[in-house]
This record gives sequence, structure tokens and C-alpha cells, in this order.
Amino acid sequence: MENKLLAIELKKGNREAFRVFFDAHYRQLCNYIVSFTSDFKEAEDIVQTSYIKLWTGRSEIKIHTSLKSYLYKIAYNIYIDQYRKNKKEELFFDALKHEALAEQITYEEDVWHKKTAYLVKAIETLPPRCKEILLLKQEGLKYAKIASKLNISIKTVEVQMGIAFTKIRKAFEDY
Repeated sequence: MENKLLAIELKKGNREAFRVFFDAHYRQLCNYIVSFTSDFKEAEDIVQTSYIKLWTGRSEIKIHTSLKSYLYKIAYNIYIDQYRKNKKEELFFDALKHEALAEQITYEEDVWHKKTAYLVKAIETLPPRCKEILLLKQEGLKYAKIASKLNISIKTVEVQMGIAFTKIRKAFEDY
């Protein structure tokens, strides 16, 4: 059947004309839509939806070029609608993800500030010599340098650092 006759028969609801038209253009239309989607399954869904739309709207068809061009335009418009919908969803989920990450960062910053404040408080409760040695170590001094600066043995520095770490760990067990 030629295209004009197919269009007329399709408008009348001729299922055989529809089947002939479907068979003649299905694969080509899928390949056309794959050029946009890069996904054959998605392209098939769009093409099938296009044929359904063509069949259900057959009585209102006003074709200015050809039935084939009309069908291709339907398929392209369905692709564009889905693309826009997907973009909106992506933007929504990106915004949602960004919001969740911002909340997590804020939460982690709050926890970090609380832990830091707790650590400072734990250091303040250390015995004076222990605290002094720990603070010198935090400045980046080696045990030997701390021992020489405070005129004590390296072993004393090691013992005092052990006491400091033990007391801080104990303080954080209660935290």
C-alpha cells in the first residue's frame, strides 16, 4: 500500500494497514531514536509508545507531509518529553543529594567541634607536667628535644605521654 492510502486506511481504523505500516517502519524508527537515547530498550519503548499514540489518535490525524514523517515527529516529541522529565528528575535528585551532603557536613563539623572541645577539656584536666609534655609534643618536638628542654629523661617523657594518652582515651570512653 502506498503512504497516502495507508494514512486513509489507518484513519478508518484498518488494522491490516496499521500492521503493514508498523512492519515497514518499526526497525528504522528504533534506529532513529537510538541515535538520541543510545539505549535500544529505551528507544523501543519510545517507538512502541509512538505507534500507540498514532493508533489511538488516528481519527484526528492531519498529515501535511507523510505518515512516516508524522510518526517520526511523534517519536521525537516523546523522546524530548522524556528527556526533559529525566533532566528535571536529575536536577531534583542532585539538589536532594547536595542538601543531604550539606547536612552531613554540618553534622560532621558539629561533631568535630564537640570532640575538639572535649579533647581540649580532657587536656586541661591532665596533671601539669603531663600537659606540658603533651603540648610540646603537639608543637612537633621529638621526645629527645622535649627531655632536653625540660631537663628530664626521655623515659620520663615517654611515661608522661603514656599517662596523657591513657587519661584522654579514658575521657573519651565516657564521651
